Amino acid sequence: MNSPSHKPRVAVVFGGRSSEHAISCVTAGSVLAAIDPERYDVVPIGIAVDGRWVLESGDPERLRIEGPDRLPAVDGDRATIALAPEATSTGLVVTEPSQPPRTLGDVDVVFPLLHGPWGEDGTIQGMFEMAGVRYVGAGVLASAVSMDKAYMKVVLAAAGLPVLPSITVTAREWERDPAGCRERAASIGYPQFVKPARGGSSFGISKVHDASELDAAIEEAVRFDPKVLVETAAVDAREIECGVLQALDGTPETSSPAELRVGGDHEFYDFEAKYLPGQDTEIDIPADLPPDVTAQVQELAVRAFEAVGCEGLARVDFFVLPDGRVVVNEINTMPGFTPTSMYPQMWAASGVDYPALVDRLIQLALARGTGLR
Repeated sequence: MNSPSHKPRVAVVFGGRSSEHAISCVTAGSVLAAIDPERYDVVPIGIAVDGRWVLESGDPERLRIEGPDRLPAVDGDRATIALAPEATSTGLVVTEPSQPPRTLGDVDVVFPLLHGPWGEDGTIQGMFEMAGVRYVGAGVLASAVSMDKAYMKVVLAAAGLPVLPSITVTAREWERDPAGCRERAASIGYPQFVKPARGGSSFGISKVHDASELDAAIEEAVRFDPKVLVETAAVDAREIECGVLQALDGTPETSSPAELRVGGDHEFYDFEAKYLPGQDTEIDIPADLPPDVTAQVQELAVRAFEAVGCEGLARVDFFVLPDGRVVVNEINTMPGFTPTSMYPQMWAASGVDYPALVDRLIQLALARGTGLR
């Protein structure tokens, strides 16, 4: 238990080995700027693209996107850092060339701002569990299930939530039996979205209008993940998102839903539409929905959150079909988290501003125990 004079030490971990390295850095810059230094002792820890952990700069300006070819990255040449090897310690040890190791003290909570594989998929959460370290966000199982969109659909469907038809194609299946893969894809109808099953930030996603475009789309998705999800595209559907945030007593609460409308040359919400300035993307918060549809979106968001066993936060994405049906697209356990990202914007419109949101997540992590819950 912390003494009244002790400021909790928060290790903000970002970067990582996935294709979403730069987006993680951008998210970290926003969180580092928002954490109250009067309340918390913050340690910025970067994971370089080669997997090295380093003591990073806490300067948010270094972690901004400056253009499509000027993305931020963790500086792998900085002093390396690791959790102390003792089983009973949650200390951080820094090592520099020709210098003796030095400790930064115990970590009270880790804020893992990692997107994609090796960060958002339960791997780093498992490491924190093994070390007995509290951390923000979903645990191992919820992270893994939500990251793998194929298994996510299985879990959500088993819990009675509506999802769109899909098939899974592995790189091995595609290599050994492409004709069979094409036949299975055709069985769910066109148009389709083809995407890496365990990816994010719209990397590797293609919209497939007919069978002639399928091969190239699968080849593109396989570049990012040997497991590919092919799913029916929701034609003329409205894209609706809803934030879920636990109250301090653990009760999941929902934000006002938002509607996303992509314009210009974008057929869907791709990387450029999400992160680069000057795009024609429009966001309505709250979404202009009938009250009963808003209530259904919020109810399904909580049900999805609980179905996969989430903790802390999640963004649940939906399609509202032309006939009025609401289907779950996916659940994201570490959504984009800059102040202009959808998740914080939805909560700001619901009365929880960005600094308060960051603080709530840290307090939730501090309050929960280690080990099985």
